[in-house]
Amino acid sequence: MKKFYVIGLILFIIGSIFASISFSATILIISRVIQGIAGAMLNVAGFAMITEDLRSHERGKAIGIAVASAYVGLTLAPVLGGILTHNLGWQSIFYIVIPIIIITAIVIFFKIKEEWVIGKNDPFDYLGSIIYSFGILLFMYGFTILNELTGVLLAVIGLGLLIGFGIWELKHKFPVFHVEAFKNIEFTSSTIASLISYLATFVVTYILNYHFQYIENMNPQTSGIILIVAPALMGIVAPFSGTLSDKINPEKLSAIGMALVAVSIFILIFLNKDTPLFIIILSMVIQGIGYGLFLSPNTNTIMNSAPKEYPSLASATISTVRVVGQTMSLGILTVVFAVVMGSVSIIPKYYPLLIQSSQIVCIISTILCLIAIVFSIIGSKIKIKT
Repeated sequence: MKKFYVIGLILFIIGSIFASISFSATILIISRVIQGIAGAMLNVAGFAMITEDLRSHERGKAIGIAVASAYVGLTLAPVLGGILTHNLGWQSIFYIVIPIIIITAIVIFFKIKEEWVIGKNDPFDYLGSIIYSFGILLFMYGFTILNELTGVLLAVIGLGLLIGFGIWELKHKFPVFHVEAFKNIEFTSSTIASLISYLATFVVTYILNYHFQYIENMNPQTSGIILIVAPALMGIVAPFSGTLSDKINPEKLSAIGMALVAVSIFILIFLNKDTPLFIIILSMVIQGIGYGLFLSPNTNTIMNSAPKEYPSLASATISTVRVVGQTMSLGILTVVFAVVMGSVSIIPKYYPLLIQSSQIVCIISTILCLIAIVFSIIGSKIKIKT
């Protein structure tokens, strides 16, 4: 896992170098593909190493710190990215990443002495990997253009391939993904809750960004500074909720956190041109605290309920549901905007349609949060019975 993580860091450096010197959109996109592959490697190995290195009653704290670190990054990135782009050009974003990744690689290499190897002699499931790759690609892309017939067809084909992948993996002796793990209700319910949480919340930032820049006529820098509120609070709360999840039922903590998120998005259902800024910020504060309470305990539950011999399975699951949930969240926004607004430009004449679209998406997101609460509670009930 350590070697896998280091290779991921090296790939990310290579992608960053090519991105910073890219002379065409094609080269830039290829560079981003390399970074995407590297990011997948880092996400899978990261949580897996934490799980392997720490005992179960210590993992929540470590996972909380890891989650907090991610949201500190999310908090700083838009602000630093804006400053760098404004003063030094967009290429500088990739320049600054390179030394940070090099420092990370040095720390990993010299500070982590252990190495963990799982399934070393198992053959690799190439066919399963190909089926999954095409299935998830077609499904995610199709979902982002679901308002078109092509999008519906691609999403259906992708979903069919993913179902076929699951059937294939159940029959394969050495599957690339142990689908049977989903027979564990606690693992399954927490994973679904995580997927729905990203589906419900990722879109909120975009809605608020549209509102600030178009309805409130704020400049991008001011809008970005205000949007820091929620991820900053997530980063503050996540370590504490992670530690707490080692001591009390993590599923209950997740449910409470998602309930707060539901309240925050419910407030935004009434978002319009007359909504006071302090109400919007209050909603962001509640969302930040709520999601910070949800994320670490939920991640802890997934990592602890997965098969003990395959920690990378849980880590990969967490990464996959995050990306799929975020992509589907934007898909919902795209579909609603396409249905309500059509292909019009966002100009003052159509601001009422923009507001209406945002309100509809917030209604959908609030309902999704309530569903996520139910799945969190299901995991809690199962644990109590056992």
